[in-house]
Amino acid sequence: MTSSNEVRMVLQRLRHSEFRSKFYLSRKDVDYARAKGKDTIQQHAHELLAGRIGAAQPRNDGKQTPMRGHPVFVAQHATATCCRGCVAKWHHIPQGRELTDDELGYLVAVVMAWIEDQLRRHP
Repeated sequence: MTSSNEVRMVLQRLRHSEFRSKFYLSRKDVDYARAKGKDTIQQHAHELLAGRIGAAQPRNDGKQTPMRGHPVFVAQHATATCCRGCVAKWHHIPQGRELTDDELGYLVAVVMAWIEDQLRRHP
């Protein structure tokens, strides 16, 4: 089970990364996320992460996550959940094997916490 403290700590570390801290949700992304609601965006996050980085050897790993087009895509880059290399480096989840349900749940929680923080920052 993912603790909120664990998620807060990783988000704090990511804020110190020059690359990761450059990402933010556009007005269009904010409007989309608000229109769809938290539950739907969380479902999208689960589906997108499972499909793009859940496998042991994801297709096009390192290039599979667009930089824009959905709030979850932006969040994946901001939270280092965009490819298995970033997941290994920042979240210490090894490459070369399928993500467990708990690992996927943790990564979704990180993405959602980042999105929720972005929504709080945009009135």
